[in-house]
Amino acid sequence: MPPGARGAGGPMGGKFLTDEEKANQPKVTPALLKRIFSYLRPYSKQLMLVLVCIIVSSFFTLLPSIITGKILDEGLIKKDFNALIYYIVLSLVVTLLASLIGVAETYINTWIAQHITFDMRNQMYSHLQKMSQRFFTTNNQGDIITRMTSDIDGVKSVITSTFSSILSNSITLIIAMIAMFQKNWILALVGIVIVPVFTIPTRQAGKRRWSLTNESQQVNDEVNGILNETLSVSGQLLVKLFGKEEYEYGRYERANRRMIGLNIKESMAGRWFRVVLSTFTSIGPMLLYLAGGILMMKYDSDLTIGDITVLVALLGRMYMPVNSLLNIQVDWIRSMALFTRIFDYFDIPVEIENADDAVTPTDVTGNVVFEHVCFSYDGTKMILNDINFTLEAGKSIAIVGPSGSGKSTIVNLIPRLYDVDSGTVTFDGTDVRKLDLRFLRKQVGVVSQETYLFSGTIRDNLLYAKPDASEDDMIDALRKANIWDFVEHQEKKLDTEVGNRGLKLSGGEKQRISIARIILKDPTIFIFDEATSALDSISEKKIQDAIDPIIRSKTSILIAHRLSTILAADEILVVKDGTIAERGSHRELLSKEGIYRELYETQFSRALPEEEGATELEQYIWGAQPGDEPFDAEEEH
Repeated sequence: MPPGARGAGGPMGGKFLTDEEKANQPKVTPALLKRIFSYLRPYSKQLMLVLVCIIVSSFFTLLPSIITGKILDEGLIKKDFNALIYYIVLSLVVTLLASLIGVAETYINTWIAQHITFDMRNQMYSHLQKMSQRFFTTNNQGDIITRMTSDIDGVKSVITSTFSSILSNSITLIIAMIAMFQKNWILALVGIVIVPVFTIPTRQAGKRRWSLTNESQQVNDEVNGILNETLSVSGQLLVKLFGKEEYEYGRYERANRRMIGLNIKESMAGRWFRVVLSTFTSIGPMLLYLAGGILMMKYDSDLTIGDITVLVALLGRMYMPVNSLLNIQVDWIRSMALFTRIFDYFDIPVEIENADDAVTPTDVTGNVVFEHVCFSYDGTKMILNDINFTLEAGKSIAIVGPSGSGKSTIVNLIPRLYDVDSGTVTFDGTDVRKLDLRFLRKQVGVVSQETYLFSGTIRDNLLYAKPDASEDDMIDALRKANIWDFVEHQEKKLDTEVGNRGLKLSGGEKQRISIARIILKDPTIFIFDEATSALDSISEKKIQDAIDPIIRSKTSILIAHRLSTILAADEILVVKDGTIAERGSHRELLSKEGIYRELYETQFSRALPEEEGATELEQYIWGAQPGDEPFDAEEEH
């Protein structure tokens, strides 16, 4: 049952759809049913066994009621002690067998349900892994997890409860009706007419109590809301500062009074419901006794007390199945809605996938070319417009620009986290859409500002990049990332736990471990996406010391706010509003007095080293040539 959907009032209280469920009832089509049963097909043998168990169990469950007639007629009335003992023992044995078969049926049913959810979870997880980055940035993470967990878990209850309930209740009803007609067709007809007529008042009573329960819950939520708002530290402070104590008390008192009144009505509705239930369930047997007595006394001498007792017992056995089947529409709609929600996710097309003729080159150099690339996230608002540039193997490019200009989007197109709307991104002359995805992503290493480490040890996170890496390989990568000194001084060294998402480490430590992970991966192209933007100056310096050798020796793309990182690039691209507005070297861009100059004066210049006199970097920034006389950077600035 979905959250918020509540039944009411005991076994015959009935189940009802909420207004939201009524408004969003799924359309049940043959295609939907066929798709649902496709998950049951691999377990058809087990399902047949469940069906046999349900039939036998239903028969054995009703058999003691029939045997009761024999106990009365053959044992008690005829005063046959042996017959009495025989039928009592038979009744106990049949009851035990029914219970044992029920246990077997439950086990098989649960086994089927667990395996079907196992299949669905695997299918869902595999499908979600193929989704593009767009899917995860546009969909709520909680909703994704809900589909994977509670929605698929709900399938178990559909199979073990809804489907099996339909079968067992239908079979129980059929067997009970057959047994009643075999005893006496007149009393059987009376019973058939009585059962559905008596369920109508109980359903009405249940609906009334369900309505009161919902209303009471809403008022209870209102009371809790008032308490949470006004009794919190901030809420209490606000109440006192505005002198609203009496106002808030009045608001709470009114809501509390409404809740008390509804609780009393709900309690009494439940009491009246139980009166209705017990009354109507008692009238049925009384009518059968009356009709049976008339037939036995005046018309049918073959009808016995035992027969009437059996018919009354069978009538009692029919109440629950009939009520359950009358409620089946609610269970059915909820089950179909559950499957529809799951299938909605299965039907989301895979946006980024391997081409049928995907290639895996043997020779890799690392040339990247953007040609007239345009891209939008939603198909309407363009994020990138006619982007053109070439990154030659062994070279580096820095991409700078205001926030939201499209810098990260550019680099995300290289490993195909997204696909271009038009134009091409090529890797060594081949459109990335034609390359094998696993091969392409193996060639690209990304270090972003939002470092993510999996729960586990430092070793686990490093081996994620290269499962066969040796201890020496990992230590070497940590040295290059300027983090080995930290790891070496930990008690467990490489086996140090990083905590959930790396929370046991500082931001700088996490970032350097992620750099070590990329170094261990040994990609053809390194991408540093503002890898130091959110760190303190000490951590930033250590990370910069790790990045600099990579920039000088590897093909790389840099998105950075740090001036020294930008200056280390062979070319600087200035991006604004999704276009490359300027490109060139640092000095060339400064001389244009355009966007780059503005960024430099408002942002980059703050990153200059605060040292006395001019460093070599500052000399370069201000255009000094080798051999020139030193100058006072502060005065010149």
